[in-house]
Amino acid sequence: MLDILKGRGANGEKVGLGGIRKPVIGLALGGGAARGFAHIGILRTLVANGIVPDVVVGTSIGAVAGGLFAAGRLDTLEEWGRSLQGMRNILGYLDVRLNGSGLIGGEKLAIRLEEAIGHTLIEDLPIKFASVATEVRTGHEIWLTRGRVVDAMRASYALPGIFSPVLIGDRWLVDGALVNPVPVSAARALGAEIVIAANLSSDVFAHSTTIHSHGAAPEPVIPAAEDATTKRRFPRLFSAEKTMKREFFGGGDGRPGISSVMVDAFNIMQDRITRARLAGDPPDLLISPRIGQFGWFDFHRVEDLIAHGTRAAERALESIQEAIEVLAPPPAGGAPKADA
Repeated sequence: MLDILKGRGANGEKVGLGGIRKPVIGLALGGGAARGFAHIGILRTLVANGIVPDVVVGTSIGAVAGGLFAAGRLDTLEEWGRSLQGMRNILGYLDVRLNGSGLIGGEKLAIRLEEAIGHTLIEDLPIKFASVATEVRTGHEIWLTRGRVVDAMRASYALPGIFSPVLIGDRWLVDGALVNPVPVSAARALGAEIVIAANLSSDVFAHSTTIHSHGAAPEPVIPAAEDATTKRRFPRLFSAEKTMKREFFGGGDGRPGISSVMVDAFNIMQDRITRARLAGDPPDLLISPRIGQFGWFDFHRVEDLIAHGTRAAERALESIQEAIEVLAPPPAGGAPKADA
C-alpha cells in the first residue's frame, strides 16, 4: 500500500487512485531553434495538470528542453533566453571559427549548459530520456541514451554548416532534425504507451503547394554601369564590408542572403520530413503552437513563445485526459476502498 500511495505498484508500474495502473506517457519534442522556448510553456502546463511524462525524447532544441526538464533544470532555459535580449548578447555565444567544419564551434553554449547540469549522465536521470542526432557519413539516426546529457544535447542541435559536428564514441553527429524532427518513434521504442508530440513547425509552410507552370520573367533593364567618379564620391557603397553583408543578409532587390537561404532550406526540409514521419507514425496527441511567424533567431521573444506553448498545451489538455482514461479506465462504481 505504501508503494501505491507513492504512485508505484508492487511491480514498479505507475498507479493512480485505488491502485489503477496509469499508462506510460511519452513526450516527443521537436526542433525549431528559438521556437523551442514554446516547449517550456508546454511542459509546465502538462505538469501543472498532472500529466507528467515518463519518457522524454527530443530533437535539436527539443533535446535541450527535454534534457533540462529531465534533469529538473528547465528554468535554466528560460533564464538563458531572457538574457538574450539584444543582438550583442546573442552574438556573445557564437564562437565563430572559419577553419573548422562549421561556422560556430558551439563551445560557449556547451559551457553554459554544463554550468546548469554539470556532468550529469543520461542513465542517472529520474526519467527516461533520449536525444536524437544524425551521423554525418552514414545518415544513421542515432538515439543517445547513455553518456553525458550535455554531449547528447549538443550533438542534437549541431545544425550542419552552422555548428561543428560533435564526436560521441566513434561517430561524428549533427542535428537530429535531418532524419527525425519530431521523434515519436523513439518515444514509443522507449516504452511510451501514449505519445504526446510537440511540433514547432506545423504552420511554417501551412499553405505550400506545387507551382505547375513557371518560366523566365521578361528581360530586366540593366542599369548603366557606375563610373569611377561615382565610386570615388561614394566609397562606402563599394566597400568590401558592405558587399559581404549584402551577400550574407541579402540585397535590397529581394535576393535572399546566405543566412536566409540556409535557414529557409532547413525549414523546408524539416517541414517535409516531419509531415512524412508523422503520417507514417502519428502520435496519439499532437500539440502544435502557432508560432510560424517567429524566426529561428528570435531568442529575444522568449515570453511570447512560452505563452504560445502554454496556450497550445491548454487546447490539448482535454484530448490528452481522454486518451489517458481510455487506456486506464476507472473501475465501475468508483475507486475500490482500501483494506482496513
